[in-house]
Amino acid sequence: MLYSIVVPVYNSAATLDELYNRIKIEFETVIQEDFELILVDDFSRDSSFAVIKRLSSMDERVKYIRLAKNHGQQKAVLCGIEHTKGDYIITLDDDFQHPPEEIPKLIEGMSANPEVDVVIGRYDSKKHNAVRRLGTKLLDILSQYTLGKNKNLKLTSFRLMKSFVADNLADINLYSPTVGHCLLTVDESIINVATHHEARKMGKSGYSPKKLVKNFMGIFYANTDLPLRIVGNIGTISFIASILLTIFYLAKYISGDVRVSGWMTLVILVLLMNGLSLLSVGIIGRYLMLNIQEAKRLPKYSIKEKNLEKVRGKNE
Repeated sequence: MLYSIVVPVYNSAATLDELYNRIKIEFETVIQEDFELILVDDFSRDSSFAVIKRLSSMDERVKYIRLAKNHGQQKAVLCGIEHTKGDYIITLDDDFQHPPEEIPKLIEGMSANPEVDVVIGRYDSKKHNAVRRLGTKLLDILSQYTLGKNKNLKLTSFRLMKSFVADNLADINLYSPTVGHCLLTVDESIINVATHHEARKMGKSGYSPKKLVKNFMGIFYANTDLPLRIVGNIGTISFIASILLTIFYLAKYISGDVRVSGWMTLVILVLLMNGLSLLSVGIIGRYLMLNIQEAKRLPKYSIKEKNLEKVRGKNE
């Protein structure tokens, strides 16, 4: 059995040797399975890539990808996943907050639940700062409402997935992808296992408050049409209310209760135009959302197993 381990790397020259040695020891002495380590250098500013090349020259199991610019953790992880060839794929960070010694827990969780396709580490105690924890909580709530995530399922970047899940992730082509949310779109057989979470050994998190807000808003706009639906519903209600009020004021005008010249015409026009405008915004918004969904090029379906080949079309 071959395990592909994907690690996004950014300015981690000081920790890569230890990370490699700990993963190597874990797989050779504890897990006792073959592995490939794919290090994705996200355009580091230090000597990380030089260390990666040295490790690769020492051990052919160490593969590397160097990105031409800094694309961010999520794109780096997806890039690594697309270049894996293992039966199982593991993702973890380069800062030791996901100790390599915790990998067997993910594997045991998969072995104990053969029908499960993805196992995600759920931290027994988070070592993130308060801002990061708040951002994670907000993203968790957002996932529940926009993607239908089970409230008891926690999404982290410490994961084990089957190869077919990686195949389906590789078919997703989004400008601002988030691996955890992409997983929710292609598979529902996902569980958590308790894992230990350690504090960063050195440096600081790249997730500043500004970046957390940016990620939150990006996921919000990319995965839900809730604001459009709210505006559309308000427009529908306003349009219906404007018609009812028009009938009401028209009846008052006919009965002689309205004596101000031009007032009736003004009221009817304001009510109808405001209601119609909001209704139109909602309708146009729905069309835009449908076109955006089409432009994302998400896979139509995700196949877990089959016993026949595809006859028509170019891609799975």
